[in-house]
Amino acid sequence: MSPILVFSVIAGYFLLLISISYFTSRQSDNATFFTANRQSPWFLVAFGMVGATLSGVTFISVPGEVGNSNWTYLQFVMGNMVGYAVIALVLIPLFYKLRLVSIYEYLRDRFGKRSYLAGSSFFIISQTIGASFRLFLAAVVLQIAFFDAFGIPFYVTVLTTILLIWLYTFRGGIKTIVWTDTLQTSFLLLAVVISIFVIMSHMGLKVSEVLSVVSKSEMSTIFDWDWRSDRNFYKTFLAGIFITIAMNGLDQNIMQKNLTCRNKSDAQKNIFWFSLTFFLSTLLFLALGVLLYKYAVDQQIVLPERSDEVYPLLALNEFGLLAGIVFLLGITAAAFSSADSALTALTTSFCVDILDIEKKKTDQKKTRMLVHIGFTLVIFVVIVIFNAINDTSVVSAVFKVAGFTYGPLLGLFAFGLLTKRPVKDRFVPVVCILSPVLSLILDLNSADWFYGYQFGFEILLVNAGITYLGLWFLYDKKPGFL
Repeated sequence: MSPILVFSVIAGYFLLLISISYFTSRQSDNATFFTANRQSPWFLVAFGMVGATLSGVTFISVPGEVGNSNWTYLQFVMGNMVGYAVIALVLIPLFYKLRLVSIYEYLRDRFGKRSYLAGSSFFIISQTIGASFRLFLAAVVLQIAFFDAFGIPFYVTVLTTILLIWLYTFRGGIKTIVWTDTLQTSFLLLAVVISIFVIMSHMGLKVSEVLSVVSKSEMSTIFDWDWRSDRNFYKTFLAGIFITIAMNGLDQNIMQKNLTCRNKSDAQKNIFWFSLTFFLSTLLFLALGVLLYKYAVDQQIVLPERSDEVYPLLALNEFGLLAGIVFLLGITAAAFSSADSALTALTTSFCVDILDIEKKKTDQKKTRMLVHIGFTLVIFVVIVIFNAINDTSVVSAVFKVAGFTYGPLLGLFAFGLLTKRPVKDRFVPVVCILSPVLSLILDLNSADWFYGYQFGFEILLVNAGITYLGLWFLYDKKPGFL
């Protein structure tokens, strides 16, 4: 694909996003930016959340990772379904009852201000890292497809991408994102479907034959029963449950969209329909992964060592012009749908939780915009650093990091919901910091200490368990007199 064509596709897509932003951000204020005035149709939120949840990680890494770990990722997604049910039945009613703007306000009411700030701070750290990892993938593809042709360095690619996102989110915030995510989900799924049909056409396969190729492939193996493996079913399934609760139910990024629905019932319908759509979409990505490797073998194409580069290589160089254009739209949509909501959620959490903006007499809109700009620059710096040190599959890196940073959040909310025990609020941040450190030590030494056992995604549960135990020992006999 010529660089000019690539530029035209991305520019056209961006202008479409700007148009949506214009119509959704008129007469907007802080309430519009943070909660969309709680008027979003639930079905629109549900469909749009698919794109934000799948993101560039799923779009690129999951099909490529099939070559390394088969379909074992589906074990994790099965656990996700249980996690979404917990979110819909437990967390959604709680958050709507309390009428929260930031979900971490619950921690203030339950434990105290320092617990509240600790929870919000861990979200900000987690979301900054996660959003940066996801956006990094898209920037790499854009670098290969367009910027390399003009000798433009990677940091300029990243900065350009982030600035484009900032331009269409800085006014309307979450209200704009609810609508742009719907568009971006459509392009993301369309890219996968067209890629599958292109492979079918090149290999002369019918739909029934594709199903046979996928089902009979060794790469379609789902279950891993080896207890020592980091992909063991029980470990991965349980991790899928609790990572979903932590990274979706206890994540301002995702929950901010749910809280824009008109009422609790709409938000619950949104979660259940979204989870079904998400599961079916993941099946599509895994099937695409099998077909990508099958196609490469049949066409005698030498694949790159890094699995994250398999799908981009084939889509941009082997599948033809239409597939290449749709792939670019898909990866751009995946990147934007993930990063725009993350940027908005980070701004919301920092303004509401850290700055307590609603109680300040200063220009609240100006403060919000400055915070928005600040996080744009922070994500830019993190991506550039990640590019310099990254040497693993991003799909594993994102969830591995999340196991350490989301663990304290899961522990805090679990303790708050499952017990009525008061704690010494001033010591809670210490527990939240020690938990990931101890979990990291266990993870690094598990093979030597536990007869070859290796932690996978379930390190999140260990982390949350340590936080929970630490809170138990912070029992306060005289709450309110700290």
